[in-house]
Amino acid sequence: MPELVKWEPFRELISLREAMDRLLEESFVRPFGLLAPSRFETFALDMYETENDLVVKASLPGVKPEDIDINVTGDLLTIKAEVKEEKEVKEENYFRRERRFGTFCRSVTLPIEVDVDKAKAEYENGVLTLTFPKAETVKPKVIKVKTKK
Repeated sequence: MPELVKWEPFRELISLREAMDRLLEESFVRPFGLLAPSRFETFALDMYETENDLVVKASLPGVKPEDIDINVTGDLLTIKAEVKEEKEVKEENYFRRERRFGTFCRSVTLPIEVDVDKAKAEYENGVLTLTFPKAETVKPKVIKVKTKK
């Protein structure tokens, strides 16, 4: 037989208050722009390893190749891009303005040792592809076993 549970009206009020507290805390106390970079302050990237290379692909739509700066210091890769506004619009009757402009930067640690001097950078359709050859010390070595007769 099912058990009867006594209804407590204040239980619902407390859960409503907790929900409102979370909403206010996330909106005003910890707004996303202050703690975490927004989608306009950074850009997405993928990093993967092939047999001979480390490949990094970064999404930089709307960026001109001459406005991209790539820097490797030790094992830290920094990609910096600048998007400039084409023209200044004098009318201030915007309904929505979401196109970004400004400087965007992302730094990541390279997981393996690479030969930066032989690196290649290609930019096509808003995607920057960096190809870093692996350093000789990182590439696997094959040792053949000889038998004695």
